[in-house]
Amino acid sequence: MDLNDRRIASTAALLRRREPDFEQFLKVLKRQGVPEHLPAYEHIASDHFIGEVTGTEFHKIPQSDPAYWEVYTRFWLSLGFDGIPIEIPLNVRLAKAEELASHGSEAQAVIRSEEDLERYPWPSETEPIDFRPYEIVADLMPRGARLVAGVCMGPYEWVSTMMGVKGLSLALFRQPELVEQMFDRIGSLIVSGVRQLATMDAVGALRQGDDLGFKTATFLRPELLRRLVIPWYAKMAQIAHDAGKPFVLHSCGNLGEIYEDLITAGVDAKHSFEETILPVEDFKQQYGERVTALGGLDVDLICRGDEEEIRTYTRRKVESCYGDGHWAFGTGNSLTDYMSPVNYLLAADEALQLTS
Repeated sequence: MDLNDRRIASTAALLRRREPDFEQFLKVLKRQGVPEHLPAYEHIASDHFIGEVTGTEFHKIPQSDPAYWEVYTRFWLSLGFDGIPIEIPLNVRLAKAEELASHGSEAQAVIRSEEDLERYPWPSETEPIDFRPYEIVADLMPRGARLVAGVCMGPYEWVSTMMGVKGLSLALFRQPELVEQMFDRIGSLIVSGVRQLATMDAVGALRQGDDLGFKTATFLRPELLRRLVIPWYAKMAQIAHDAGKPFVLHSCGNLGEIYEDLITAGVDAKHSFEETILPVEDFKQQYGERVTALGGLDVDLICRGDEEEIRTYTRRKVESCYGDGHWAFGTGNSLTDYMSPVNYLLAADEALQLTS
């Protein structure tokens, strides 16, 4: 074992031994002082990444098996996370593979008319999601850890999935009332889920993932997002704040035209950053006094960089973002199938050396 291997092994062991302390992550989210250690945040991790870290065939374990959530919880704790991210999708039925009439963005479209919307078997707002996984993980967590919990997929993602991107685009011109009804129906279900999650003692922060854009713009015009989507974020943020908990938004894409709207809506922390759109340090410089930046390390560089590149890059990010303590270590998007855990730990090791 060479020096680098020993250092990575030592970092992994340190992260496993560190007792979780969600209060340190709260300092980051609320921008209230420098944490005692550098917290970490990720939106999701792929099944294969989790399996590689835990030495299991995690991708083969069904969520209905208690072992799934045991491995899932152990994974986040083994990497030193104070808050375990978790999201479960709405109890809605989408088209199955054998039923698909098309592919790509229209593959799971089930709503094309007001008649479809009325006939659709919508879940009750009292049971919009399955709350059992949150309870299972809560029982598995040690003292000091908390859940960063939310509903899988946000208003835009659900509506564009259930109507199809093309279907939604056409309906905005041909059936605007249907589009508004869809956002109202989906938004109400998500908000109901968030409201119930906010009552759980094990939940330390609420979160919502909703990818709104691509490299140069948002999928919907900003004025449509302000009318159809962002008001639902404001409702979620208010629920979180009423419960004394922060609200985190993960959203990919160029959101430059709506950042002020998101801040006004009450978003406490933003995740997902791309170097080609707005590097995390630039976001922090522009908005960091009003909203916390989370993660931001380029996934491609961590996947393909050598040790020197990863360490140099990580050092620059930490020095640019953690001076006031209001930043959490993490990637700009997620822990992917094609990311080497060793490369991730190289970045983590460099960050820990700089902040310990």
